[in-house]
Parts: sequence; C-alpha cells; structure tokens
Amino acid sequence: MDERPTKKQKELLSFIDGFIKGNGYGPSYREIMRALDYKSVSTVATHVDGLIARGWLRKRTNEARTLEVVEHDKPHATKIPSGAEQVLRAKITELRKNPEENADNIEVLERCLIILGYEPKTHLA
Repeated sequence: MDERPTKKQKELLSFIDGFIKGNGYGPSYREIMRALDYKSVSTVATHVDGLIARGWLRKRTNEARTLEVVEHDKPHATKIPSGAEQVLRAKITELRKNPEENADNIEVLERCLIILGYEPKTHLA
C-alpha cells in the first residue's frame, strides 16, 4: 500500500468513489467501462483486481456492486482527475451522433458528470 495510484488508477478510484456517493452502491464493471472509455469489461476487471491487490479497493462480497474505495489519509485517493469533465463531455458529444442507439451510455455519462459535480447540459445536440 506504499505505492501511490497512477493517474489512470486515480481516475478509476475517483469514478467508483463518486458513483457510490451518488448512488449508494458501487458501479457495475460495464458502467465503469462506459464511463472511462475502456474497451472491454475484462480490462475493467484487470484494473479493479490490481487496485484490490494494492489495497486501494475492496469487494465486500463476490456479488455485483460491492466495490468500495479504501480510505487513506492521503487526499489524492479521491481527487477528481483534471480533464475528467472534458473527457466525459467529448464522449457524450460523440455518442449523440446516434442518440437512439447510445441512449443508455449517454445517460450513464451524464450521471457521471452529476456525480462529479458538473451540470450535464442535456440540451446539447
């Protein structure tokens, strides 16, 4: 646990922490995949397992949605990564090219913006 999380790991920890605070339960691996633009659920699992091994995350049980961020005295564990808003907004803009097909993903990403403290600006075309 001496090792500080990398930028990508901080982004993942921040998302999980914010999701839990906003919803009262942990995100699914698929929600993590969509929000952070990972290419597969197995990639999410690999990153989550690495953070569990390093002591930054834990699973309460082997059931879905039981991830929790391990609190540390260091403030960097839950900081919102710089540029997160721009990344999410760019992804939403891209998905809006096919809104019917991507409605669920758009909703998840807009919810992420709210969790991170930003307005979703749903009126954008």
